[in-house]
Amino acid sequence: MPASRNQLGMLRPPVWRRMMNEVELDTGEHPHFIGRMSDQFSSGLSLPPISPLPPADRARQVGEALVDYIAKAQLRAGDRLPAERELMATLAVGRSTIREVIRRFQALGVIETRKGSGNYLLRPVSRATVHMPLSLDTDSLRDGLLKTLQVRRGLECEAAMVAAQVRTQDDLVDIESKLEEMERVHLEKGASGPEDLAFHLSIYAATHNPLFRQLLEQMREAFERFWSHPFERHDFARRSFPFHRTLFEAISAQDAEAARAETLKILEIVEEDIKDMSK
Repeated sequence: MPASRNQLGMLRPPVWRRMMNEVELDTGEHPHFIGRMSDQFSSGLSLPPISPLPPADRARQVGEALVDYIAKAQLRAGDRLPAERELMATLAVGRSTIREVIRRFQALGVIETRKGSGNYLLRPVSRATVHMPLSLDTDSLRDGLLKTLQVRRGLECEAAMVAAQVRTQDDLVDIESKLEEMERVHLEKGASGPEDLAFHLSIYAATHNPLFRQLLEQMREAFERFWSHPFERHDFARRSFPFHRTLFEAISAQDAEAARAETLKILEIVEEDIKDMSK
């Protein structure tokens, strides 16, 4: 959805302007005159100069302005954002600032850039949206997996318990279908990484709390290593296979504690294999 110039008016932040010998604060609506420059200095007072806004603050303000515009314009997933040159002109900032903000939103999974087409909204945002950019630098696969597993344990145990408490019949149908596909592929090939991941994602969905899935999206690259044959071993965590069925049964029975216990069994095997296979 291309933005009109009137829509872009919502993006304009306060701008200081100097008109003749007067200082004016332009808020985008009605200018407010602060006073004459001669009035400010005729008293003989030595006032400090107004410092330029630091680049980091400009990026933050541009980000906030863009978030406000998305909310006020009621943009939806798939809508196109204003072009870079429009943002630069309206917000009176350089291309590097605009691109820095776009990169931040891309990292948060909010904006997608399509070559030759522009920037598109992946999901609506507002100032109330919770943003959780995450990163992890480690020296080894073993260290990275173990650190990620600590976070995964907390997320998946809680997700299993919440899913057991609030799952619907439709959720159970979805989880079971993912489980059956995982079991089919596992029995046929001896491994089922993508299908195993789909099973866990269906449990996240059954929590009806979008933050579980969004947290996984933030850590997708780190999490997917658990299902991509780490250490080049196709038998990684294979011993956990039976506990996926018992986890589903616990969620079906709405037994939150049992769901937590079965999740821990799966992740304990994952941890054991990380340590054994990385020796």
